[in-house]
Amino acid sequence: MTRRQFISALFLVWLCPCLALAQDWQFDVSMDGKAIGTHAFVLDAKEDGQLALKSEAKFNVTFLSISVFKYHHVANEVWQNDCLKKLEAKTQENSKATVVGGTQDKAMFRLAAPTPLEISQQCVMTFAYWNPKILQQKKLLNPQTGEYLNAQISALGQETILAKGQAVKAERYKINTNKFVIDLWYGLDGEWLALQSTTPDGRIDYALK
Repeated sequence: MTRRQFISALFLVWLCPCLALAQDWQFDVSMDGKAIGTHAFVLDAKEDGQLALKSEAKFNVTFLSISVFKYHHVANEVWQNDCLKKLEAKTQENSKATVVGGTQDKAMFRLAAPTPLEISQQCVMTFAYWNPKILQQKKLLNPQTGEYLNAQISALGQETILAKGQAVKAERYKINTNKFVIDLWYGLDGEWLALQSTTPDGRIDYALK
């Protein structure tokens, strides 16, 4: 690369921070050790300094090669300064569809669906596992249901886990709500590496590709 090409490339990065800030997390998802689908998170910077996140999960649970549960969830979120500004989400569980939408309006986050709700907070966070700052919250918004849940979060110490096919050291945390319990693992650099949740149907595991 010539000096001129290097300077031109560097200039493009200065003009478009999104090139430097774009991130994605691609997970294989299993239930009790059996593959059921994928969940992808793509985070991009916008020109106005906000962050746009797209989350998409596709699961297909089978029994004796027969599909017994299909799940498709897509959420589009807009963030600024670690606060949720806008949410549009749709979840399809077999034949049941749920749509959730909301926007930040000054000191109030207004949810229009499925049940209208006004959250008297200037900074609301969803279960944004990709952002370790959720570990400092006492309440989190579920983008699938529109519920604003109490969250008890505890640090469980350091462990060695497999991520991207390698053994890495990670910090483990537990999020406990009155609806579900989730365990999360973050690398020592703060990168989200893994997720685990026990449901009435089985244990769900996210393995980072």
